[in-house]
Amino acid sequence: MSTEQGSQPETEEAPALPRRRVGLLAVVAVLAFGLDLVTKAVVASTLEGREPVRIFGGLVYLQLIRNPGAAFGMATGMTWVLALVAMAVVIALIWFARRLRSAGWAFGLGLVLAGALGNLIDRLFRAPGPLRGHVVDFISVFGPNGDVWPVFNVADSSICVGGALIVLLSLLGREYDGSVRSTRK
Repeated sequence: MSTEQGSQPETEEAPALPRRRVGLLAVVAVLAFGLDLVTKAVVASTLEGREPVRIFGGLVYLQLIRNPGAAFGMATGMTWVLALVAMAVVIALIWFARRLRSAGWAFGLGLVLAGALGNLIDRLFRAPGPLRGHVVDFISVFGPNGDVWPVFNVADSSICVGGALIVLLSLLGREYDGSVRSTRK
């Protein structure tokens, strides 16, 4: 193809990459982390020593539980290990964030980051001491005292919802870099 004098030759442009999604991950993480911190502070100051508070006709109970382990009573006495794992997750997610180009993945990973940070802060700064702190849990569904389902908090919910979103995106062939993988075989 010839070009006219003074004009630039035509070049094939590579398809534009989607923008990085670090900002979205950061906003989601900050908002969910803030909600976790505020709810834990309110619960710790208002529900200490109280009986479970029944709401939504007994669908949900609010009560303060200080959890030294993980969900379902696992890893009790291993708080320091859980804290180290949470630190590793936080570091890995921050390192990985610069590669994100998918809004869905950024949202999901932002929730996971917020949840990991929320529970890590409890393990670092709550009694009985650094790397041994008990996590503040306060939501019990379908019955008090975790009789039906383990008592949890906003951080736990963030991890579960973010993880479920990431699994769904993976199943749909949506990659973290914004590309779409064919799910047909």
